[in-house]
Amino acid sequence: MPDTHNPAEQLASFLAKFTPEVAACAQTALDKMRLRYPTALELVYDNYNALAIGFGPTERASDAIFSIALFPRWVSLFFLQGKSLPDPAGLLQGSGNVVRHIRLPSAAALDNPAVQTLMREAATRAAVPFDAHGSHRLIIKSISAKQRPRRPAAKASAGRRPKPSALRKSAVSARPE
Repeated sequence: MPDTHNPAEQLASFLAKFTPEVAACAQTALDKMRLRYPTALELVYDNYNALAIGFGPTERASDAIFSIALFPRWVSLFFLQGKSLPDPAGLLQGSGNVVRHIRLPSAAALDNPAVQTLMREAATRAAVPFDAHGSHRLIIKSISAKQRPRRPAAKASAGRRPKPSALRKSAVSARPE
């Protein structure tokens, strides 16, 4: 059981719930974000649908500029004030009133020049900018008691029972004429 007073241990335990591939992608993405935004506060939300780690200038979620979100099969970079970002490369996904995102095939996507441009622009346009003289803190904001599975459902095995419709079809084809 992680030390509930040690946010780094708590975050590591949250990451460990995911597949090794998703956890590794997220960890590398988080490392890159920490290097890029060393004064950001990291706000961790272990929610029902996803694990989200926001990067913002204050402890208010509404001031966060980015978040890394982990889902059972992928990791996404969210631009939390991204609706009006110029996106000439057409990378941003989503149609909400505020947020846009990019699904990260790997953490190396954060090094893509077009993604870096989007991130610079998002930080420049942020309602509350990162404090150039601030210091990094990792803050566990919430942990949902009920959560969706953090790993994808297991694929159907070869020994699995056939669907009833398949049984009916095989019974029909096996009837004597």
